[in-house]
Amino acid sequence: MYEPSAPASWRIALPHSAAAVPVARALVRTALADIEHAADSDTAELLTAELVANAVEHTSGDDPIELVVELRPGRCQVEVHDPDPRPPGSLTRPDPAGPPDPWQEHGRGLLLIRALSSSCGHRPTESGKAVWFTLPALPRPRPA
Repeated sequence: MYEPSAPASWRIALPHSAAAVPVARALVRTALADIEHAADSDTAELLTAELVANAVEHTSGDDPIELVVELRPGRCQVEVHDPDPRPPGSLTRPDPAGPPDPWQEHGRGLLLIRALSSSCGHRPTESGKAVWFTLPALPRPRPA
């Protein structure tokens, strides 16, 4: 295992379809696999899947979605770029309507991102927006 001394990043265009979700999860898992101080891979994969699924579900058209994974000393940041400039619902603040209905299939993705990431947000891009989250890097236990 190694610790990157300089930032490392991956950028990939994903199809604007549900098929993008497992590809995005695999890229994040691979990016974090051999780093000595990496973010929790399970959490990173879950939150990445939520961002990609939201981008597919809440944007229209065939333009690809872009996934950016950046590993920096002390943290991992994941961004999902989509063509819709509208900000994502309640990403950085609680939903004024209250918590999601536990019987509904949808509505918990942004809540999970807020709760499990160390920070999250969105920003405009030239072609739409980027929605991101950050996770702290944690030392991995060394084998005995």
